[in-house]
Order: sequence, then structure tokens, then C-alpha cells
Amino acid sequence: QVQLVESGGGLVQAGGSLRLSCAASLSLVRFDTMSWYRQAPGKQRDLVAAITRGGTTTYPVSVKGRFTISRDNAKNTVYLQMNSLKPEDTGVYYCNVNSRLWGENYWGQGTQVTVSS
Repeated sequence: QVQLVESGGGLVQAGGSLRLSCAASLSLVRFDTMSWYRQAPGKQRDLVAAITRGGTTTYPVSVKGRFTISRDNAKNTVYLQMNSLKPEDTGVYYCNVNSRLWGENYWGQGTQVTVSS
């Protein structure tokens, strides 16, 4: 069982920045993909950033150029740097890791991000 602990959420004004962290209890090299998802109230959970073991990153158009995902294998931590935040970025942000080899898919508990206008 892998534990994922997110931190860094909070309240910020539009145009501001936040950096989210996701600390894993196992080495990140175990996982094929590490991702961040966002769930706004009453909406589905959507992908906002992903990074593969090889370092390839993926972003939806809505956050591209504003959000950056990165990882520190030595600290077993994945980060999400969020700049130029907008009110529509408000939601609970979840960290996810998965491994096809081990058949594993894990979620963190989520961290709230609120962007005021």
C-alpha cells in the first residue's frame, strides 16, 4: 500500500501562485505516471497535469503555460506549480500514481485550492 500526502493548498487571489506537493511513501521510480487531478464542486475529477517516468509531461489546454508538474525522486515527491491562478482553478486537487507492472493505482486525500476573484 502506497501513502500519498498532499500539501500546499489554500486561498489565493486571482493572478497568484501556489505550489502543491505530493509525498509518496515509496520510490517514485516504481510508477509509470504521476498526475494531478482537480475536482470542482458538483463536477467530475479532471486531469490537470501528468508526468511519466521518462519525464514526458501532459497538460490540458486550460492550464497549459500556467501549471508545471515536476518530481524529485530523491524526496519521493511530485510538485504542481500553479501560476496566474483563475477562479475556475478552484477545487480539490488530488495526486495520483499508477504502475502497470504492479497493477497499482493510488490517490491522495486531496488538498483544497480556492482562488478568489
